[in-house]
Amino acid sequence: MIKVCFVCLGNICRSPMAEFVFKDMIEKENLNSQICVESRGTSDEELGNSIHSGTIFELNKHHIPYTPRKAIQLVKDDYHNFDYFISADSLNCRLMRNLFVHDNEFKIHRILDFTSLKKDIADPWYTGNFSLTYQEIELGCRAFLDYLKKKENF
Repeated sequence: MIKVCFVCLGNICRSPMAEFVFKDMIEKENLNSQICVESRGTSDEELGNSIHSGTIFELNKHHIPYTPRKAIQLVKDDYHNFDYFISADSLNCRLMRNLFVHDNEFKIHRILDFTSLKKDIADPWYTGNFSLTYQEIELGCRAFLDYLKKKENF
């Protein structure tokens, strides 16, 4: 089983949005027995808080099922528990590399690097633009799933 962890700063906006968008995609392609998906935050600022209402609004708007959850912080030992760490932006890639001390297995990736955009996804907690965040996450998740299907022969 391939284990994927989506990562953002607080684990209340971008990473849970990506988690549930990706879960929906793999469910529709009958890959949920082959891919496990979770999400974490690099910061403890939102630890224990629920998914942001803007994320919930976008998930509902696009008919993406989700379960209520609390923010979880990424820890050093997580490196051994996941095959891929998919970050919303460069900052969180750096924070993960600092936390894990190394990335010898090249597990850390920025989500839009699987697309032609190759850029960060801005934090909607600051921008307020959850709609754009959703569009970019959906694009990145689709491209990442296509990558996985080719690489893992699903």
